[in-house]
Amino acid sequence: MMTTSAFEVLGPIMVGPSSSHTAGALRIAQVARILGPKPLKRVEFVLYNSFAHTYKGHGSDKALVAGILGLAPDDIRVRDSFELAKQANLRFEFIPSENGAGKHPNTVCIVMHGVDGTRMEVTGESLGGGRMRISSIDNIAIELSGDLPTIFVAHTDTPGVLASLTRELSCAHINIATLRTFRSKKGGQAYSVIEIDNDIPEELVGALRHIHHVGLVNMVNIPGTVVITPDATLTHNFETGKELLELCQRFNLSIGEVMRLREYELSNSDDHDARMQHVLDVMRQEVHDPIEHPRKSLGGLLGGQAQMVAQAQDTYAHALMGTTLTRCVAFSMAVLERSATMGVIVAAPTAGSAGIVPGALLGVAQTLHKSDDEIARALWNACALGAILAHNASVAGAEGGCQAEVGSASAMAASAVCELLGAPAQVCLSAASTAIANLLGLVCDPVRGLVEYPCQDRNAIGVANAISAAQLALSGVYDPLPFDEVTQAMKEVGSALPASLRETALGGLAATPSAATAQAVCGSCNLCD
Repeated sequence: MMTTSAFEVLGPIMVGPSSSHTAGALRIAQVARILGPKPLKRVEFVLYNSFAHTYKGHGSDKALVAGILGLAPDDIRVRDSFELAKQANLRFEFIPSENGAGKHPNTVCIVMHGVDGTRMEVTGESLGGGRMRISSIDNIAIELSGDLPTIFVAHTDTPGVLASLTRELSCAHINIATLRTFRSKKGGQAYSVIEIDNDIPEELVGALRHIHHVGLVNMVNIPGTVVITPDATLTHNFETGKELLELCQRFNLSIGEVMRLREYELSNSDDHDARMQHVLDVMRQEVHDPIEHPRKSLGGLLGGQAQMVAQAQDTYAHALMGTTLTRCVAFSMAVLERSATMGVIVAAPTAGSAGIVPGALLGVAQTLHKSDDEIARALWNACALGAILAHNASVAGAEGGCQAEVGSASAMAASAVCELLGAPAQVCLSAASTAIANLLGLVCDPVRGLVEYPCQDRNAIGVANAISAAQLALSGVYDPLPFDEVTQAMKEVGSALPASLRETALGGLAATPSAATAQAVCGSCNLCD
């Protein structure tokens, strides 16, 4: 059963510039901090593959230190984490490694040294969209995602330990969702990962720590993750476009309405309408602030371009893109500028493609004077498409190229715009198919490893593509291929792309002679002086 939450698609709300390399890296470090020795004296971050090549440009270094310090993904102090670590007398070092063969594209090994001399290695993988998993601890392969409240126990592989752990939990009326034990060898070091249905009181943690042969007990509860109701019954669940369309037709609902009902079935612990309103509020800030107050990006390639497009609207919109599309493009570019200054944005579904959904929806909604409720329903629609794409293909540039990021976001935006204009589900899915098909094969080649160029321009193109695809479908020009087949094609194309064209900054535009020294070139942008 697909359990992806809407707020894993439009989320996390985070400090830019990259959901996989910034928010995902930060969350790996958050978990490592929970598991590791305390207090810490020194930390080494061994970086592999895409992390090793782009960690400076993506802000992964600042994010990893921020996570070790316990900061949240949307804490603006992430940009100051190096100074905060120095104030805390915490030494840190980054070690890029060339030994990444066989590892996930975004892998980091965090080596923690405690003041008391203890040492622990935690290896994590960033999966895209801010999601992550811990893959090993002290070279023992484990699997820990933090999606549910989790008890992590280090113990000796001795008969009776697991029985003692489960007995204590049973006596405290704690229901176990999953229990997995990983060990180095028979009778050696072992780790148990116990996912539970509810929070655990501190006194129970203390009781578990007193069990014979147990060395370490920690509660892993990552701030900002979505807690899934373990016994959820999903009347409105789906994994494919075909299943989603069948649900819409059976219940006579739009895609957005189905996704909203599914979210309430998936997790009954939050007011999801209020949470979606918060997403919308942040989106409004991210599309307007850089246009009104442009700032130069960390890498120096962005700053003021969104304002320039907005200010040139009266001159060029009538002859070229039109008022609405010009506004949508300016909005999308603004989000990338905010992200590139380590401002707070909504990953949609990633930070590198974060401008497309808000750019398209808020730009069109402004023209049509749509209400917040109507925009929110369209955002739920975008979440449904993004969840299917993440489940059946990928939304991460390191896995599927820029087609997985900008292509997916463009499909989400195209479908959402159709719903905003009152279209039924089949029209929305057709628009999404066309949007993906138009960007199939788009490579991920960030110049100097920065989520700046060509990312900002591709967000602008992603918006234009979404609006075009929406207008085609709304006009009755339907895509001849089903959405699910187009999604599968995107997955296969992404797998066929060489590693140099999947966010490593080793190929494409990133490998051009001028890439290493590229700077912003504006006609009148005083930020570049």
